[in-house]
Amino acid sequence: MARMHTKKRGKSASRKPINKAAPWVTHSAEDVEALVVKYAKEGNSEATIGRILRDVHAIPSIRLVAGKTISQILTDKKLNPKYPSDLIDLIRRAVAVKKHMQDNSRDLQNRIKLGHIEAKIKRLVKYYRGNKLPADWKYNPEKAELLVK
Repeated sequence: MARMHTKKRGKSASRKPINKAAPWVTHSAEDVEALVVKYAKEGNSEATIGRILRDVHAIPSIRLVAGKTISQILTDKKLNPKYPSDLIDLIRRAVAVKKHMQDNSRDLQNRIKLGHIEAKIKRLVKYYRGNKLPADWKYNPEKAELLVK
């Protein structure tokens, strides 16, 4: 979905290592779950928690150590956020572009990109509706800024 409106073609990206074991990890599954809960209570998103665990604690994959993903751990502990993180990130981006458009009204390229961002938001809302979002939830660009504050 992210490549729909870009010209980038190719396959260069980071990849997970083939080896499924990380012999340097000394943390147990309970330790990892406790760290995930600690960072979630501090207000970090799932992606940020994974990055912190990778960089600070040298845990390459939470799923390999704990047997569950970060979102599964947060769901078990009832700490999952009200809205999915990818949706909130897209809404933040749309709000930032709208703010930019207020100052630079003749920026045609960003006006087009704002339409692309809002189209992605609407597709994600359709995907999450009834599952992680209420069945009657709709994206409203005027109220989006209040949602991400």
